[in-house]
Parts: sequence; structure tokens; C-alpha cells
Amino acid sequence: MHRKTSYAPVVRYPAGLLTAVMALLLIIFVAACPVPAQTEPLIKMIEITGNRKISTDTIISKITSTEGLPFSKAAVQEDIRKIYSIGYFEDITVEIDSFEGGVRLIYTVREKPSIVSIDFQGNKKFEASELREKITLTAGAVANPALITDNGKKLLSFYQSEGYWLAEVVPLVREVSPESAAVTFQITEGKKVKVSKVTIEGNRAVSKGDILDVMKTRKWWIFSFLTGSGVYREEDMRDDIARIKALYQSKGYLYIAVSEPAVTLSPDKKKLTVSLSVSEGDQYSVGSLKIRDNTVISTEELMEGVETAPGKVFNRTALRNDIDRIIDRYMDRGYARADVNPVVDVNRDNLTADITLAVSEGSLYRIGRINIKDNIKTRDKVIRREVRLDEGDIYNRSLLKRSYQRINNLNYFDTVDIQSTPRADEELMDVDIKVKEKMTGMLSLGGGYSSTDKFMIMGELTQTNLFGRGLQLKLKADFSSRRTNYNLSLRDPWFMDKPISAAVGIYNEEVDYDDYDKKATGGFVAFGKELSEYVGGNIKYTLEEVEITEVSEDASSLIKDQVGSSLTSSISPSIWRDTRDEYIDPTEGSRNALYLTLAGLGGDNYFYKGVVDSMWYFPVIWGTTFSVRGRYGYAEGFNGEELPLYERFYVGGINTIRGLGWGEGGPRNEEGEKIGGTEELIFNFEYIFPIVKEIKLKGVLFFDYGGAFDSKEGLDFSLDNMRQTAGAGLRWLSPFGPIRIEWGYNLDPKDDEGSDKLEFSMGGFF
Repeated sequence: MHRKTSYAPVVRYPAGLLTAVMALLLIIFVAACPVPAQTEPLIKMIEITGNRKISTDTIISKITSTEGLPFSKAAVQEDIRKIYSIGYFEDITVEIDSFEGGVRLIYTVREKPSIVSIDFQGNKKFEASELREKITLTAGAVANPALITDNGKKLLSFYQSEGYWLAEVVPLVREVSPESAAVTFQITEGKKVKVSKVTIEGNRAVSKGDILDVMKTRKWWIFSFLTGSGVYREEDMRDDIARIKALYQSKGYLYIAVSEPAVTLSPDKKKLTVSLSVSEGDQYSVGSLKIRDNTVISTEELMEGVETAPGKVFNRTALRNDIDRIIDRYMDRGYARADVNPVVDVNRDNLTADITLAVSEGSLYRIGRINIKDNIKTRDKVIRREVRLDEGDIYNRSLLKRSYQRINNLNYFDTVDIQSTPRADEELMDVDIKVKEKMTGMLSLGGGYSSTDKFMIMGELTQTNLFGRGLQLKLKADFSSRRTNYNLSLRDPWFMDKPISAAVGIYNEEVDYDDYDKKATGGFVAFGKELSEYVGGNIKYTLEEVEITEVSEDASSLIKDQVGSSLTSSISPSIWRDTRDEYIDPTEGSRNALYLTLAGLGGDNYFYKGVVDSMWYFPVIWGTTFSVRGRYGYAEGFNGEELPLYERFYVGGINTIRGLGWGEGGPRNEEGEKIGGTEELIFNFEYIFPIVKEIKLKGVLFFDYGGAFDSKEGLDFSLDNMRQTAGAGLRWLSPFGPIRIEWGYNLDPKDDEGSDKLEFSMGGFF
């Protein structure tokens, strides 16, 4: 067997030719490779010079050039731009020096001068101190033109917000030295321009009056000097547009559009007309309403009280309230971070909106730390004892709201703010209670005119938060042509740090009535306790000596029989339930109380007396309130003694039946004397409405119905003998205390009675 083998041919080149070929290939390779460009030198050092007030670190933080990196002309140009952007430099130069095989960059800056003074010229309506509060520019700051111009705009905005629509503010900068400058704001105030008219165009479904009611921008009126209304402010107008949209969306107009305001100045440059145009669009109804993702609370329970329902007009405000109501249900059970996301699917063909409420329940939270802040005088425990939750309790939003009401009702603070801060990792909710204390001590001296006591002089020293412990001390003295009264009392709402109140007081009173004079001297001691969150009780012991003198010759036997001195020793238990949101100016809730007095624990007088008092407050619309109060009282002597003259019921006057004089709503004897009754029944109906919300000025319309009765004196207890009055008045929570001015009209005056009465008082509302 023969194997065939093949071989590749071998070619051999002469040595000289091989060398030539290798050389040629090397030349071609070198020619093909690019020649490297000359590299930029490295930055070896960066220096900043010329800066005095602005730190080097601040400037370095702005530049991009960095030591150790190659020098870049573009980077240096960007550095200059960024340093200029700080706003504190007039000039910036850069030098490039050779340094240690690289370069050194030297940034030389020249700072703008510092402001040494800020002045105002041309200001007549406002003091310089008030204008300084409106700007952020201060002496010592760098004279930055942009900042100075911005503060000039702030001043102009302030003047326009005060009605000086034509004001001009020109900032002037004067060089004092190369390093300092003075700034003067040259002001031309001009005349005050008032809003004379606000017009609304394009509205069909909503009346102009309803739109104007939700707006803060209003035309000038008699109380504008108190409320600040009647001037045009851009920020108010932005809010007004949002309010108008919310109003329409509460009536189903989902795609309401409101134009930018057109502001027109009158030819005399004294009045402004503001015009708005609305495009209402179509009205939408609710298609369907669903709740999903809820596991802790059933859908049926969440739907309780929900106003949004299929077929109803879509109301974004009502939907928001329904969502809040659902969230409150969760928060009252400890789910402090529960949330509800409304998903609204709009069908433009059917003009319906399907609503799905997606619930995010979150975790169960407990109360973490309760922090009391900003109380300087009031002790922590005085505030803390009003809080309805303790650390470690399950979070409850309703109890936090109640805590706010109780702290606010202490009347020690201008503002009370309760904020909850979550600690999600621990499922705890910290509660911060921030208060702003107000003056709780008051010394007042003055005179006045009372519809009952005529001219009078008053003096009162009151401290409602003595030593920051919540002690209430009152020293009061009144002097008038008919009355002299001294009263000293002290009350501790937490006696010996226990949830029991204790009070003690002494008094002396002298009153000159038409047919006799009365002098009463006495004292009392009382204790009270809250029986539950809204229910409390009180018991008071009173010892009083009364002297009846100067009885007129034609006085009735009832009066003459009580001439001389008598001692009353009585005990007075009472119980009440109070759910009012505020004590001084309530808008909802009620107070129901029962007062009893039993005299005869020693002394000369023997009688019993009881009063049932019920008052209710109902919020209506637009911040108005309807209230009704009913009182029934009965008193009678026992153990063979008559009911003392001064313990009888005298109906008539600002606190009982307005429009009647003192005692005119009760029985009289044959001589025509007002002798009071042994029974009383009084009803007061009121409609209370805001006039100037900013100063808490309100108006009231009222109807009073009632009287006092005594069958022994010929005036039986019956509806036929009830008196009727009606009227109106003003109520003002003034800095000096609550003030009432009320005019009552006697609907059925008797022969010796007037047809109307104007009365006023300063003190607590009833």
C-alpha cells in the first residue's frame, strides 16, 4: 500500500529584499497612526482673592475647575458665570500663571458694597418702622440690585394691599464709600383707591349674590376700616377664583372656568371696578358610588351618614365632607394614617360621574409623647389635665378635638394648636400642643350708663390664671345711683390637684328699689366635680344677712312684713350637662342645668327654690346660628314663713324678657308695685349672624316669650298671662369683654309701660 504525500511549496527571498519590505511596512504603520495632540496643563493650585465678607469656601463650592484636572478655558468661563450668580460681586477676573509644571488659577473678586442704611422718603400714611417690617433688606447686607428691586416690589405690593393702587416705589442706591452704600426707597403714595364695584358675567346657574358671598374681594362699605375689605389684593383674588370654582363644583359644574380679573380705574382715579367672567359648562350627577379596600370597617358602616349618593347632583364639597367622615371613623379607632382616595370617572355623554372611594387603612397607632409647647406662665399640668388622652392610649381623633375644646375654653390662650406627628416605625403618634398665652389679668376702671342702674362707676380686678395654676381671683366693685356692690371670690378648678373644684367668696350689696332699700352681706363656699365628660355637679353653702329699710308708706304689706334684718342659711346643689363648642360664643351644642336651693339650715328664712335651664345652639348656613333657651323656676316658703322678697322671680330686662323693664313681666299688687312671682317661665329664640367676622361682631334677631306668676297675687300661671317681645341687637367680643346692645319692642304694652327699650350690658352672653 502506497501513501501519497503532498508538500506546500517553500519560497525563499533574498535577505536584502526582506529588509526593504519590513522597512516599508513600518513606514506605512507609522503614517497610519495619529500623532497625539499637545495636552492641556494640569491645574496645580486655585486661589481666591479680594473677598472680605463672602467666605472662600462659598466661592469654591460654585466653581467646577478642580486642582489636579486639566485646565479648561470653557470651565473657567462657566466658573465666572456661577460666581456672578451668587449676587455679591461687581467684578471677577481670572489670572493663569505657570506653576510647578502646570498652572495656577487666581480668581480675583470685587465685592459689592454693604448697605449701611435703609431710609424711606415720601411715606406719610405709614411709619418707617411699619415699612421696615414689610421688607427683608437689612443694614449690613450686600447691595444686591436684584434684592433691592425685589424689596421695592414688596413695598409696592403692601401699599396696593392697603388700597393705594397708584403708589410708586423707586429704590435709590447712593455710594457712601467704595465699600458701603445707602438705600433709599422713594415713595409716591397717591390717593387711596377703593373697590366700588365687583361684576360677575356669564353666570346663569349661580346667582351673583352667592358668588360674591364666597369672595373676599368686596366693594368698600361702612365697616371696611375695621375689616380691611374694599381694596384690591392680587393674593385675595387668586383665592377668590379658587372659591368660585369650589362653589360651582359643589353644584355639579365640574368644568367651571373663571377668567383672570379685569381691573378698571375710574377717570378720577379714586375707584376700581373688578370684573370676572365665568364659563359654567354642564352640570353633572353622581352615577355610582363604591367603597373598596376596606377590611377593618364594613362598607355598610362607612356608608352611614354619607350624603353623596347615585342620582344626586355631584357635590365636590359634600364628597370631601364624606371622605373626612370616613377618615374620622378610622381615626377614632386608632388608624391615625388612614386615607381615602376618590377616583372619579366622568362620563361626558351621560353627564354623570362614577365615584370609587379607595381606602388605605394603615396600621393601628397609639399615643406616643404628649408635648406642651410655648406656655411661659401656665403650668404644664393645667393644660395636660384637659387632654382627654394619655400616652399609650389608642389614637382617637374625636378625643383630640375634645381636648382642643377644653383647653380653648380655659380662656387662657389666644390660640391653641394641636398637631399629631407619626413615628411610623414604632406605630406611635406624638401629640404637640402649642399655645399662645394671653393676658389673663385685667384691671379696669371706668364709668358708664346701664339701662337698669343708670349712671355707674365700675372697677374690677380679675385674674383667671393666678400663678399659672388656673386659680380664678375676682375683686369687683360697682357704684351707681341705685346700687353699690362689692364682691371678692377665689376659685380653684382642681382643688389640691384633684378633679374637684372649690370656691369661696364674700360680698356686700346695697340696692335702692322704688319702695324699699336692701342691704345684703354674705359669703359662700362651694365644691364641684365633673361626673363625666360633659356632666358636672356643684354644691354651694351660702350664709347671707339681708336688711330691708326705707320702706315707703304706701308700700304693700308684702314689703312691710319683711322690714328689718333676716339671716338666710342655705345649701344649693346643682347639676348640668354642657356640650357647647365654646362657652363665650357657642355655635352648636347645648347646656342643660338644674339648680336647687334649700334655705332653713338655721337662720330666719325657710324656703325652697328650683330652676330648670336649657339652652340649645344649632348651626344654620353661612356661619349663622339659631338658639333657643327655656327656663322654668318655682319657689315657695315653708315652715310658716313667706318667700323672701329678694328671692322672688323678677322678669323683664336684657337677661330675661327684652323690651320690658325690670319686674314688668310679673305680678303687681294693688298699688301697682312690681313684687315678682313665685313661678317663672321664659323662652328666648334667637337668630345670630356674623356682621364683621374679623372682629367677631355679630347681629341678633330675637323673640322673647314668658313671664313670672303668683296665683296669690291674682296672676295665675297660664299661657294667657305670658308676655311677648321682639327685637334686634349687636354682640361684640371686644378686647374689653363681650358687649351686648339690644333693642326690644313690647308687642303688647300695658298702660304704664313703654313700647320699646334699648339696653346694653358688658359681660357673658346668655
